[in-house]
Amino acid sequence: MTAAILLALCSSLAYGAADFLGGVAARGAHVLRVVIIAAPASLVVELLLWPVLGADFASGAVAWGAASGVASAAAFALLYRTLAVGPMSVLSPVTALVSAALPVAVGLLGGERPGGLALGGMTLALAAVVLVSGGSDPDGLRPGRTALALALGAGAAIALQLICLDQAPDDSGVAPLLVGRAVSSAVVLGAAFVVRAHLGDARPSLPVSAAAGALDSLANLAFLLAVRDGELVVVAVITALYPAATVLLARMLLAERIGPAQLAGLGVAAVAVSLLAVG
Repeated sequence: MTAAILLALCSSLAYGAADFLGGVAARGAHVLRVVIIAAPASLVVELLLWPVLGADFASGAVAWGAASGVASAAAFALLYRTLAVGPMSVLSPVTALVSAALPVAVGLLGGERPGGLALGGMTLALAAVVLVSGGSDPDGLRPGRTALALALGAGAAIALQLICLDQAPDDSGVAPLLVGRAVSSAVVLGAAFVVRAHLGDARPSLPVSAAAGALDSLANLAFLLAVRDGELVVVAVITALYPAATVLLARMLLAERIGPAQLAGLGVAAVAVSLLAVG
């Protein structure tokens, strides 16, 4: 299980960094302009991984990969829009909590039964996500209903993407990722073409948008390898700690303050990962 824990942590860090960059890129520009750069960039990364890790395009890999791609397209748009309206330090953890709860429920219903220490670690990890949110940002701002709805929708879309990747055959290599990203790229490019008249003139940063997509691709790869080696209920909870990376980057680069509850959440997250590693 140690390898799965490490891979899940890598996935969490990459997701957090990708979300931060995507949210920054979407500030001042239409979110679809960011996604039409990020999604193809992530596909390029996966194409480069194909010769290294291989791919078996069996029916199960194609079907579950395509389903993950549709969910990924929705997750891209909803998440980047969520983080663009801010504050990142509140909305990112809300999204993460939803993205963890659904896979955990699916894993438990599917018969996965973590040990006592692992269950304790999972409980602490979910609590850490809540603590990192702090309920509102340190300046007292609370997200509106629209922002919360976007965060909940983004969390559900991310959860569906992860569940679909978990269902893909273990011996399919990166095929589910390739199919999923090809589908998500086609969806977002099609959507952008349909609403092109409403995208506005503002252009997001090309390097930042592409970097967000590349990191998201690496996060998906780490998650896929993690669930092939470990249990979905554990891997999903660790992956859901990605707001810690988002919050820390927002603190370092955007000067968003971290409140006492968020600091406590980071500490609880460290304890949770330790318990999951030994559980």
